[in-house]
Amino acid sequence: MYSLFRSLLFHLDPEVAHQFTLQLMRIGGIEPIHSILRTIYSASSKPVNAFGLTFKNPVGLAAGYDKDAVAIKGLSALGFGHLEVGTVTPKPQPGNPRPRVFRLLEDEAVINRMGFPSRGADFALMSLRGALKGRRGNLLANAETASGKNTPRNDIIIGINLGKNKDTPLEEAASDYLELMRQFMLLADYLTINISSPNTVGLRRLQGRGMLENLLGEINAERGTWKLKRPILVKIAPDLSNEELDDAIGIILDKNMDGIIATNTTLARERLQSKYQGESGGLSGSPLRGRSEAVLRQVLKRVNEKVPIVSVGGIMNPDDAKRRLDLGATLIQLYTGLIYQGPGLAKKILVEQ
Repeated sequence: MYSLFRSLLFHLDPEVAHQFTLQLMRIGGIEPIHSILRTIYSASSKPVNAFGLTFKNPVGLAAGYDKDAVAIKGLSALGFGHLEVGTVTPKPQPGNPRPRVFRLLEDEAVINRMGFPSRGADFALMSLRGALKGRRGNLLANAETASGKNTPRNDIIIGINLGKNKDTPLEEAASDYLELMRQFMLLADYLTINISSPNTVGLRRLQGRGMLENLLGEINAERGTWKLKRPILVKIAPDLSNEELDDAIGIILDKNMDGIIATNTTLARERLQSKYQGESGGLSGSPLRGRSEAVLRQVLKRVNEKVPIVSVGGIMNPDDAKRRLDLGATLIQLYTGLIYQGPGLAKKILVEQ
């Protein structure tokens, strides 16, 4: 069924197609459609413990698909163990000019240079409250919140991917991340610090030793003032040199972050066939597979089981997923694989595990 739908979908501009499927997922949150989707895409539970949380399975949706948290209920019906929404920025911003998304069909890949388009934190908060209403209740009055426990109040774990606004100077980036942390700590099960997108000018410089030490130092200090426990993860790029990667991991561990997401999209262009290969932006999909696996191996070796690792990038089928988990990733995330394989990919991975 999806192959036919995909052939129609791929006649649309990639960003238009994305918005169309996102709207379908919003509709998928409405009963009885939601229950039908859950029946179609449900898979047996395969619990995983990480960051003090229990995930019903290791397969998640990567950040970037539901940037403003508008389709959480529909997406939760597709078999995922967690959803990472965002990237959310403090203030609304349009992102980069269009066109900014390109399908590389011959390469089973996508290039995007979105640049964190976001309706802003206030909108995402409103969306989250609506999606979680009745399932998490009033968190401020929740006994678990008061006691500082980190037990999710939802049947699917929700992570929020946080980014700075484009017009915020790098030297002041911490203020954006701290503001977002304070706003989302009550509604998120975990928070991700996104410093690795290639599509916001200068953002990846935050992965450098000096800037990263300062940023994560401030984040750790802020988190130390909270009674509520919330895991904080850091998402890294696949394009760091071995020395840069070692430095980044050392700082992440030193500043008591709870996990690493490896990796974001890549700026590399290796052995591509599509006419769009020269477009600027981050490359995802099949061509990222080898690079993401190589980074995963290095991160696992350097971390030495001190924190869990989430692997993302180039996971296009159940074999890719199995390989990441066998290598030692605690969780995996999908995005471009869903574009090419369809919404049943999470279930296929879980069935074949």
